[in-house]
Amino acid sequence: MKNILIIDDDIHIGNMLAEALEKEGYGVSRAYSGTEALFVLSCVKPDLILLDLMLPGLNGEEVLPQIKEIPVIVVSARVDIDNKVDLLLGGAVDYVTKPFHMKELLARISVHLRNSSCASAGSVLTFDDITLDTDSHIVKIDRVDIRLTRTEFAILKLLMQNPSQVITKSLLLERISEDTPDCTDSSLKMHISNLRKKLREVNDKDYIEAVWGIGFKMRKG
Repeated sequence: MKNILIIDDDIHIGNMLAEALEKEGYGVSRAYSGTEALFVLSCVKPDLILLDLMLPGLNGEEVLPQIKEIPVIVVSARVDIDNKVDLLLGGAVDYVTKPFHMKELLARISVHLRNSSCASAGSVLTFDDITLDTDSHIVKIDRVDIRLTRTEFAILKLLMQNPSQVITKSLLLERISEDTPDCTDSSLKMHISNLRKKLREVNDKDYIEAVWGIGFKMRKG
């Protein structure tokens, strides 16, 4: 059974969500504030989180960066497009505006749970002709081994795990710190430059692009 954590201080909306999710066969956990949500997450790891932004204590924007390796769908009454973009770039997999249609929300939940299951099913990531084995730390392009430092590997792994998403510099530094302590704000540009150079040497293709003023993403050929 897949388990979903609802983080929302609106008891009526939370009850409505819980009832609909339980009818679909999901297990449901609840948190009514940002602080309570972090406590719950220290005890259990749900398969997906529905996160409201307007929370007592820590708000949704403060909670989101502290959630690791769990898909988060933001469910909020805010409609500002810049706010949506910031949250999606900051780690949310989706943004649903209140009021919402339950059937659509359930469909989005199903899609993101399926994507999450597929992503965790295997240890080998692929993008174009790059393969990256997260277990053995082997990276190949067209069967040619690419020797990367621990930091370069961590950067490439994160970008390949999110191939269509622009990863902000701050998020990149935060997420790769789990795999390497060697990268700092001042050295990030150098590490990415070295990584791009090593990948380019095989067949003169540039696999990583800088999105000016935002961060980095994988470049489609």
